Amino acid sequence: MATIQDVAKLAGLSRTTVSRVINHHPYVTDEKKRLVLKAMEELNYVPNSSARRLRKQQTETIAVYVPRITNPFFSQMVEVMGNHASEKGYQLILCQTSYSRNKEINYLELLKTKQVDGLILTSIENEWRDIKPYLNYGPIVLCNEYNDDADIPTVYLNQVEGAYIGTRHLIEQGHTKIAYCSGDNSASRLAFDRFKGYKKALKEAGLEFNDKWILTNAFSIKDGKRIFRAIADMEDRPTAVFTGSDEVASGIWLEATNHYWSVPDDLAIIGFDDQPQAELIGLTTIEQPIDEIAKRAMGQMIETIENKLPIKKKEIQLNFQLIKRRST
Repeated sequence: MATIQDVAKLAGLSRTTVSRVINHHPYVTDEKKRLVLKAMEELNYVPNSSARRLRKQQTETIAVYVPRITNPFFSQMVEVMGNHASEKGYQLILCQTSYSRNKEINYLELLKTKQVDGLILTSIENEWRDIKPYLNYGPIVLCNEYNDDADIPTVYLNQVEGAYIGTRHLIEQGHTKIAYCSGDNSASRLAFDRFKGYKKALKEAGLEFNDKWILTNAFSIKDGKRIFRAIADMEDRPTAVFTGSDEVASGIWLEATNHYWSVPDDLAIIGFDDQPQAELIGLTTIEQPIDEIAKRAMGQMIETIENKLPIKKKEIQLNFQLIKRRST
């Protein structure tokens, strides 16, 4: 069985240089990397990852928390994060919280027990004061979700602006009776800010705010179908609906079609995220740059781990884009 000394001899380099290549040291020339990798391939040499992790006092594992992996937004985000982490020599552990506070706290124990080097939270179910103590055991990065009290790196988009853009588009299309559909405005800062953006657009246009048109606890296509039925049963119906999810918007549209409603003539619908299904069915939506969000969050986490950076507040804000299609 080949050893690291055999690799060094074949590559014509020192054992230290070979070790630096294996451990992804930043200060190694591309030519030396090429020689080491070539020698490793010829000798069929496989590094002892367990020993390497022990020496570095790292697991080379990062946990990513998502509320629902079946949501295409989060599944795409995790895929991009996984690819980016793999390129840097890290692996992912996926933790699905299912919007449960208890599950989120239980998974945080992974950091406390040193089973992972860091955590990326794409949603927050608990108060920040309950999460903050776990920073004593390793870095945490917020991705997509954000919290004013969290003094940690955060990659996010201004959700007030996103909802404002979507609602304003419906107003510009001539709608004055606009429903709002989201998850849980009371539990999530992200959802709360979207609600603020919706109300901001209405107020700016001098339109009525009707609390009967506020529909919550919607996360899936099935929920979207339920939302449509609620709208259809209203005596004073809205003519358009802003949703916080392409999934929910798709469910509303599907059920509207089942009831022989025309979209957008009977009901205009706007989604959020610009998932692949949105383009497929022609759904107007607010695009979130999922790939960039994922890469920036994972990059920040790896930089913090590798360089042992102090954990402090750092905000990376990205931009929305309105994608106009036939649903409005």
